[in-house]
Amino acid sequence: MNLRNLFWLIMLASLWGPSFLFIKVAVADIPPLTLVLGRVGIGAVLLTLLLWFRGQQLPRSWQVWRRLAFMALVQTTIPFVLFAWGEQYIDSALASIFNGATPLFTILLAHFFVADDRLNLAKSVGVVVGFGGLILLILPAIQTGVTATFWGLLAVAAAAALYGAAMIYSRLHLRGLPSLVAPTGQMLMTTLYLLPLSLLWERPYTIPMPSLASFASLAALGVLGTAVAFVVFYHLVEIADPSYVSMVTYLIPVIGVILGVAVLGERLTWFAYAGSLLILLGVLFVNGLPGWRMGWLRRPKRRPDFSEGSCD
Repeated sequence: MNLRNLFWLIMLASLWGPSFLFIKVAVADIPPLTLVLGRVGIGAVLLTLLLWFRGQQLPRSWQVWRRLAFMALVQTTIPFVLFAWGEQYIDSALASIFNGATPLFTILLAHFFVADDRLNLAKSVGVVVGFGGLILLILPAIQTGVTATFWGLLAVAAAAALYGAAMIYSRLHLRGLPSLVAPTGQMLMTTLYLLPLSLLWERPYTIPMPSLASFASLAALGVLGTAVAFVVFYHLVEIADPSYVSMVTYLIPVIGVILGVAVLGERLTWFAYAGSLLILLGVLFVNGLPGWRMGWLRRPKRRPDFSEGSCD
């Protein structure tokens, strides 16, 4: 089970990993609200077609749609807009770091709201070690100088907090739905939220024609970073606890490093090696794979007391 969870977590990170780069490219020509609308609109169309092709139906329950509407607000509409807007004023390296705060928010919220995802020392160490690896991985980009404004930083930090809340909410209220229903409903609701905002506020029909690179980045965000990624996300929600799912934000920069080596021929520094190792170690701590070697991190179970009473 743990190895299967790790596989799906890496798969999700591989789909979301390039998103920061695609956003940075696309937002140069496409305003933030319109960019997010195009992203989720593509995802909504693809998921709806796939839903019908597989013979599934959208929910008819008002309660389910209300939950999907809330999820669309806190996981896609507001955070996607905040990241798209914020990356106009901060570098993608800083966006990755603040996005990496998601597990910190998630693990604290899960302790109070999810019965089977309580805070323990091993899980806490995993989150902290992973965050340290994230800082180390991004450190060279920070040392060479970064662009940042207060409002840009605040925007991506708020988005990370909302991601944490969304992971808790999805575990509590959206488990058990057919595989494509939750992501399709969420993307449709997000599209409905953003369509009037984009048309009234940014008036995309008045902007110059975006470049081919912007169009390609938007298409990649819609197909891979939205349609496919959210199917994988909801599958992971079914089989893993929120604290573990949130660790995907630590793996995303590692995927970025791998892509840089494989596609751009970049050379790794010791920061990249050390940071990636710490991130993977943190994920393993939270996943529980090395738990058999780390009994000292877990609170010992209380032994039963048979001094009183009787055994039947």
